[in-house]
Amino acid sequence: MGQAAKNLLLFVSALFPIVNPLGGAPIFLVMTSFFDANMRKALSWRIAVNSFFLLIGSYLIGAHILSFFGISLAVVQVGGGLVVISSGWAMLKQKDDEPRSDLHHQTSNQDPFRNAFYPLTLPLTVGPGSISVAITLGANASPHIGVSLLLSVLAAIIACALVAISVFICYGFADRLARILGPTGMTVIMRLSSFLLVCIGVQILWNGASALLTALPTTAH
Repeated sequence: MGQAAKNLLLFVSALFPIVNPLGGAPIFLVMTSFFDANMRKALSWRIAVNSFFLLIGSYLIGAHILSFFGISLAVVQVGGGLVVISSGWAMLKQKDDEPRSDLHHQTSNQDPFRNAFYPLTLPLTVGPGSISVAITLGANASPHIGVSLLLSVLAAIIACALVAISVFICYGFADRLARILGPTGMTVIMRLSSFLLVCIGVQILWNGASALLTALPTTAH
């Protein structure tokens, strides 16, 4: 049980800072500003469930899927970084008087949960960094079927559930942040969050590109 507790602590400490639900809450609030509080909570619950299955799926079979398609983690980081940059740049270019009316018009006759997985879960909540960490933890798990493997999987399930619950709490009650900050404060938060999202995307892209560039001399021989 001591090893299981260590694994649980390792998984939570590795995943929580990268998922960062506290930092993602303002972005979620901006992108769902046209919904009421009840719908936002329902959407945050859907995102939390999606995040759980995405993280635990990456842990259990992520390495096998990438191996099957011949895709490296570095390539996943480059592709995910480009998507994050695109999302952040689109938000950064929006004018203050456009997002609410346009998005409300676009979603008024559509399923409000259609964006729950993309882009709200992937890549804004569980991005390439989180997936890479989950895949790495899964790849380093005990390869032997037995008690140690069972405890590792159980620790991963609990850790992913804790991260998902934190996502639901931070996203579901993000509207209280809006009431505290007011319209001007939310505009500032939106611009800062958009810019930080672009920077995060660039960092993820650079991490993947650096790994690919480092591997070039090795593949050349």
